[in-house]
Amino acid sequence: MEGFGKYIAAVERTDPIKYVGRVTKVLGLLIESHGPQAVIGEVCQIVAPRLGRTAWAEVVGLHGDTVQLMCYEALEGIEVGCAVIASGDLLKVPVSDRLLGRVIDSMGRPADGKGDIASDLFYPAVARPPDALTRKRITRRVVTGIRAIDGLIPLGRGQRVGIFAGSGVGKSTLLGMVARNTDADVNVIALIGERGREVREFIENDLGPEGLARSVVIVSTSDTPPLARLRGAYVAAAVSEYFRDRGKDVMLLFDSVTRFARAQREIGLATGEPPATRGYTPSVFDSMPKLLERSGTSDKGSITGIYTILVDGDDMDEPVADTVRGILDGHIVLSRRLAERYHYPAVDVLKSISRLTGAVTGPETRKAMGYARKMLAVYEENEDMITIGAYVKGTSPQVDEAISKRESIESFLQQTVEDPAPIEDSLKRLGAIAGLPLPPEEIAEAASGVGSRAPAAPAGETL
Repeated sequence: MEGFGKYIAAVERTDPIKYVGRVTKVLGLLIESHGPQAVIGEVCQIVAPRLGRTAWAEVVGLHGDTVQLMCYEALEGIEVGCAVIASGDLLKVPVSDRLLGRVIDSMGRPADGKGDIASDLFYPAVARPPDALTRKRITRRVVTGIRAIDGLIPLGRGQRVGIFAGSGVGKSTLLGMVARNTDADVNVIALIGERGREVREFIENDLGPEGLARSVVIVSTSDTPPLARLRGAYVAAAVSEYFRDRGKDVMLLFDSVTRFARAQREIGLATGEPPATRGYTPSVFDSMPKLLERSGTSDKGSITGIYTILVDGDDMDEPVADTVRGILDGHIVLSRRLAERYHYPAVDVLKSISRLTGAVTGPETRKAMGYARKMLAVYEENEDMITIGAYVKGTSPQVDEAISKRESIESFLQQTVEDPAPIEDSLKRLGAIAGLPLPPEEIAEAASGVGSRAPAAPAGETL
């Protein structure tokens, strides 16, 4: 009977009354029709008889009897007079454990040619975040397998953090490393607005067979309509929520929020919204917290969200980057300067911060982290003098110490794609750099994801 479940569910969802309208205008991205009776967000079918196909669209606006729609696919073949049939449903995603190892599109349909994902359980693509008072506090560490992050920017299970970088600095590669090496139960990977060439490369090279086996990949490439890119983001959130509700610790890897925001801007401008900040419409800044807040903890499981933000011209204060940084629980900055020096991953530790460091690390670990950060800062402040030979050894004991530790810290922060870093090894090396062997119980707690039993440090001590 399991195979018939999806058919039974489809019959139960079917409305025997069919609501039909007719296309009256096609202009740019927007389709207008007279009818059908529908609500905002309802999925409709547009029948294009000349091409012998139907196109899926969504209601994005209502003006009297005029219904405004946008398509999930190309508009070719749609003309005035085409029938518009309301489905009676908002976008829902079929979810089950069969999603693991699969690639799906922005409507939750298989995109990898491996057959249907049979399920009689559906999750709404657009949903409300968990209530603030039902969220569990974040006290457990999540391991990424990247020394620069696990050692100096520790993340908690259910934390949301952004990776901020310009183009070509290594965001996708870093996400692939996390997907392969993390100790989370399930990866949900959203490739929103990516180049078509990069999708297969990411799955086969960055993710690899071992990463794909415990992952679900949602793809909506840059050539798809803005509605598909927008809804692909929400589908990824819905899939994450399904596994979270099953008590799993989910790692949501989202690339990228910037392209999600641009898709929302295109939709907003097409429906008549006025541009507000640097051409972004008000709906952009309304939609971002609604998406990002869906990650986090609940009373059942957790979604750890790692979101990439494409920083235009390396300007960290541009509207999308500034808004997202204010919503998330930390930020990881990738430096073009480090990438040009072949320093990978190009994580600029001094510009990066995890706001939950004190909640997921022990006191001795925080001391070792603070020491390494301090040595990096001292060296950076005096780098010009050291480089040109103007600094005389013995002038400052602190600068001398920073110079002596420079090589070991650089070696700690650099890591190849094929070199996973167990958390135990990362913390032991960090303790050795600081000359402060970390207590075995703190290392064991980090490795098990238990987190720190010590009181959280004041904010100033986590930097």
